[in-house]
Amino acid sequence: QVELVESGGGLVQAGNSLRLTCAASGRTFSSYAMGWFRQAPGKEREFVAAISVLGIRTSYADSVKGRFTITRDDAKNTVSLQMNSLRPEDTAVYYCAGSTGRWNTSPTAFGSWGQGTQVTVSS
Repeated sequence: QVELVESGGGLVQAGNSLRLTCAASGRTFSSYAMGWFRQAPGKEREFVAAISVLGIRTSYADSVKGRFTITRDDAKNTVSLQMNSLRPEDTAVYYCAGSTGRWNTSPTAFGSWGQGTQVTVSS
């Protein structure tokens, strides 16, 4: 498994942007599909975005399409989530996750998880 560490969270006003980065340890990062999930207080963890091996395929939750962009840099062992036009409803703890299985955006398909980073969007 890879070890994942998220960074870049914080407090921003609605309409502004944040960029989250997830740094992975290990030489097998390039073989992992990577995803971002989020969990708001009292709610289930939900899928945000995912990117396949080699970055060939991406997928987004409907709620973030057109606002968020996921990218990966296998040379640096990082995956990023650029979040634009942030809304108060985007407030949550954001988690980076890795999967070596078949393409699947369910949280249960991801076996490696970071500790999360808090994103708070004020209105």
